Amino acid sequence: MTEKSWKFRALEILPGALVWTTLIASVVLSFIRPLWVVYFVIVFDLYWLFRVTYFIPFIIASWFRFRRDSRKNWQAAAETTSGYDRVRHLIFLPTYKEEIGVIRGTLQTLLASAYPADRMMVVLAGEERDAERFAAVASALENEFGQKFFRFWTTLHPKDLPEEIPGKGSNLNYSGRTILPKIDELGIPYADVIVSSFDVDTIIHPHYFSCLTRLYLTVPHPTRASYQPVALYNNNLWESPAAVRVAMYGTTFWLFGELSRPEGAMTFSSHSMSLQMLVDVGFWQKDIVSEDSRIFLQALIAYHGEYRVVPMYLPVSMDTVMTGNYWQALVALYKQIRRWAWGVENFPFMARAFMRDPSMPFGVKFSFLWKQLEGMYTWATAPMLIFILGRLPFWVAPERFREFAIFQNTPFTLQWLMRLAMVGVFISAALSLTLLPRRPSHVPVHRAFIVTLLQWLLLPITFVLFGAVPAIDAQTRLMLGKRLGFNVSPKRKIVE
Repeated sequence: MTEKSWKFRALEILPGALVWTTLIASVVLSFIRPLWVVYFVIVFDLYWLFRVTYFIPFIIASWFRFRRDSRKNWQAAAETTSGYDRVRHLIFLPTYKEEIGVIRGTLQTLLASAYPADRMMVVLAGEERDAERFAAVASALENEFGQKFFRFWTTLHPKDLPEEIPGKGSNLNYSGRTILPKIDELGIPYADVIVSSFDVDTIIHPHYFSCLTRLYLTVPHPTRASYQPVALYNNNLWESPAAVRVAMYGTTFWLFGELSRPEGAMTFSSHSMSLQMLVDVGFWQKDIVSEDSRIFLQALIAYHGEYRVVPMYLPVSMDTVMTGNYWQALVALYKQIRRWAWGVENFPFMARAFMRDPSMPFGVKFSFLWKQLEGMYTWATAPMLIFILGRLPFWVAPERFREFAIFQNTPFTLQWLMRLAMVGVFISAALSLTLLPRRPSHVPVHRAFIVTLLQWLLLPITFVLFGAVPAIDAQTRLMLGKRLGFNVSPKRKIVE
C-alpha cells in the first residue's frame, strides 16, 4: 500500500477509532478506575447540556422563519424580480422499483405548484436493473404528463458500469450527463438553469420553485450556493411506527438547527443547486452513498471554499420508511439511519482534499472538519454515555470507591443535568404538533393524542437503537474497510 493510501486509510479509521476507544475505555475503566469515568461523564454531560441549550434558540428561530415563509406569496415576489423570465428549472427524479402512484403524486404536486410548469424540465431517471417495470411506468407517466411540462425526459441508467456503485449518485451522474446535450440544444445558459435533485416521493410546498427562483435571483453569486429546504417526513406519518416518527422528527429539528447557522452546513436529501456548478464539478460522484452531502463538498473543494448553503424555510415532504409489518419497518428505519450515518465517508474525502488545497482558507477547512468529526463522534457516543455507560461505574465499581463524596453525589448531579437537557425534548414535542399533517379520518382522535405526545417517551430507546447503534455500525464498517452499498428505503403510498 502506498503512503497516500495509508494516509487515506488512517483518515477512514480515525472516526471509528475515536468511538470505540471511548466505548471500550468507558467499560474497562468503570471496573478499575471508576472515578475517571465519573469525571469524564460529568464533563460530557455538561458539554451535552451546553450543546442542547446552544441549539434550542437556532431551532426556534428556524421554526418562526418556517411559519413566516410558508405563508408568503413567493410567486408574486419572484415575478417582480429582475431576471425571472430567463430562469428554468431542471428536476431530477431518480427511481428504482417505486410504485407508479408514488411518482404520480410527486408529478402532480409539481403541476399544482404556483410556479408555471412550462418553465420546468422533468427527468425521470430509471435503472436498467428494473428496466421492464420502469419502461411501463415511464410510458404511462409520459403519456399523462409529457405535454404539461416544458420538457419531460426519461433516462435509463445502465447496470454494472465501471468505477461506480449502484445507487442514487451513479444514476444522477448518468442522467445529468445524458441530459446536458439536450440543454445545449435548447440554448439555455447553464447559469440560468436551477437543478433540483429530489427523492422520487418528494412532495413540494406550492411555492417551492417560486421561493427558489426569488432566492437565486437575489442572493450574491447564486451559482456558488446550494439551496436547502426543510425536510419533513409527513406523507405517511400517521401510519408509521412511533419510533419511526420520533426519528424523523429528530432529523427535521437537526435540519432546523443547521439552517439557522448555515456556515459549515452541508446539503441533505432533496435540495437544489445551479447547473453551472454541476458542470464545473463533473456532476455527482458515481462511487459513493452520500451523494446529497458529497455534491456540496465537491463544489466547496472545486471553488476553494467559496461555496455555501442558502436556507429555504419551506418544506419538502417525503415518505417515512414503510414496509410490511411493524418490525420490518423498524429494520428499514435502522438501515436508513445507517445509510445517513455513512456520511462519515465524507470525512476522509474532505480531509485529503483540504490538505491538497493551499488556497482554501484555514478557517473553512477547520470548520467543516471539526463539525463532521465532532458530529459523527457525538452521534455514536452521546446516547450510549448518557443512558447506559454513564451509569455503569455506579453498578460495577469496587466497594472502596463508593465512599467517595463525588461517587455518592454524581448520580444526583447527572439527574439534574439530564432534566435540564430534557427542555430540548419538551420544545421538540411542542413544535412537532405544529408540523403534523392533517389527521386522516381513519385515525381516531385518541390515537392522534398518543401519536403526538406519548411517542416522545420512546426517545431514550430511539436515541440508542436508531441513533447511536447505526452510527457505530457505519463508522465501524468504514474503519474496517467494509463498504456500505446503497439501499433504497422502502416506501408505501397510503391512500385514504
